[in-house]
Parts: sequence; structure tokens; C-alpha cells
Amino acid sequence: MKENVFEILMYLFEHYFQDAVDLDPNRTQIESDLREAGFSDPQIFKALAWIDALAETRDLPVSAHGPAAMRIYTPAEAARLDVECRGFLLFLEQAGILTAGSRELVIDRLMDLDDDPIGLDELKWVVLMVLFSQPGQEEACASMESLLFEPPYPTKH
Repeated sequence: MKENVFEILMYLFEHYFQDAVDLDPNRTQIESDLREAGFSDPQIFKALAWIDALAETRDLPVSAHGPAAMRIYTPAEAARLDVECRGFLLFLEQAGILTAGSRELVIDRLMDLDDDPIGLDELKWVVLMVLFSQPGQEEACASMESLLFEPPYPTKH
């Protein structure tokens, strides 16, 4: 189911988020569009609940952690986020793309997807969605987009 919910999130991000469409007044139309795209109601409702939970975080106060603070992952988080994913989160935080608070939000949204392990590509997209949804994160969002869309190494022609 994770791939289907994640596919819905990707569909919504590509068709609605980037155009800054408010999902609430357009909810019925969005549900209809998703059904026409081939998604089932349970998957649609789970994805929309995921987005609603993300939207509720917009006005939460940002917790301040000192620079020496270290994130210890719970056994459930470590089981879902492999070493590569945890390392990438650390890289994003050290690069200034994520704050400790936004990292926690990303982890929360990842853990809410389902019970399967999370891949690096899914992690990157969730980071982008989280940053895109948070006010004042335009620069971090642009940095994350370049990490997501640009090749990590020069290509030969």
C-alpha cells in the first residue's frame, strides 16, 4: 500500500502543490481526479489524511536544539530508515537544508506512510514536500530540489 499512497502523494505534489492549490475547497474535485487516475478510495483517504497532518504542522513552534544535539533513532525508526536514509538526513541537517525541527517533521511523515522500509528516493521526495509546505523554507526547498533533480556527478557527453 505504501507505494500507492506514495504515488498519490507524488501525483498531488506534481499536480497541485507546485501550483499552490488549496486542497480544502477543491477536495471533492481532487478526490474525483484521483479516482479517475486509478487510485482507490482507501488509498486516497490515507494520502489526504497524510497531507492534512502535514498541514497541521505549519504553525507549530520550532524547537531549538543545540549544535551538539544528536538524534537517536528508535528501533522502529531504524528498522524503517536504513543507514543510507539516516545518513542522508544527517547530511541535509549539516548542510543547513533541514533544521532539527524540520528533520523531526520529515521523520514523522515518513513513519506515517506505512510499515515498509523507506527508500532514499522516497525520503528525498518527502523532504521536498515537507520543506515546500513550511513557510519561510524557500531557500532550503530550492537546495533540496537541486539535490533531487540534478545528477550527483558530472555526466560525460
